[in-house]
Amino acid sequence: MGIGIDSIDKRILYHLAREARHTSAPDIAQDVDLSAPAVRNRISRLEDAGAIQGYHAHIDYGKVESRLTNLFMCSTAATDRQRFAQRVLGVPGVVHVREVMTGRGDLRVKAVGSDQDDLMRIAQDITALGVEIDDEDLIHREYFRPYAQFGPEERDDVSPVTGVADLAGDADVVEIAVGENAPVAGLTLKEAGDEGLLTTDVLVVTIERGDRAITPKGETTIESGDFVTVLSRTGFSDETLTMFTGK
Repeated sequence: MGIGIDSIDKRILYHLAREARHTSAPDIAQDVDLSAPAVRNRISRLEDAGAIQGYHAHIDYGKVESRLTNLFMCSTAATDRQRFAQRVLGVPGVVHVREVMTGRGDLRVKAVGSDQDDLMRIAQDITALGVEIDDEDLIHREYFRPYAQFGPEERDDVSPVTGVADLAGDADVVEIAVGENAPVAGLTLKEAGDEGLLTTDVLVVTIERGDRAITPKGETTIESGDFVTVLSRTGFSDETLTMFTGK
């Protein structure tokens, strides 16, 4: 069950998600028009309620002795998913486990290995627990950003490209804010494809419109202000981004 939060709590969460290490209570206080002690009290309340579950460093393991980071897509019995998640997290090399509410692929496991043999050992340790590995990929790059709806209403100074997950090869997954002058704005996905604005290498995965998440179909219209998650199998060029941003 979710906890009740107000607009100030949302802004606090936004600042902490953006950069918790270098953001102090006085910094946040200036933005939300509260005293620093009041901000600290709100942060403590959010921590006690479980809304803030920790502060973690974003580590590029590839720059640490050239280690490899792998993403395992795993399946478990749904009734035992939490128990399996906790057991998988205990495997040496596993650094993150995410439970997903779905049938197949209900565990996403991030692991770090010194080399391919070490990743194979981790995979064997996972399967030895009774967890099935459906697929896996080496993680190339990861990018993070705070939840935009908790941030300032004025977004002119925010990059339209709000998230990237470059998982393998040249493929990228990017979240983009659709601009008012974007060539695809006002068009259905089919129309954008027919006009050559979206190539067969580009796939719109999800559309966030206000508080709604839309599963795209050919007749779905892209509107300015939408946040679209887009996969490009060949990486993103400036021309592709311009189709969505208008810049």
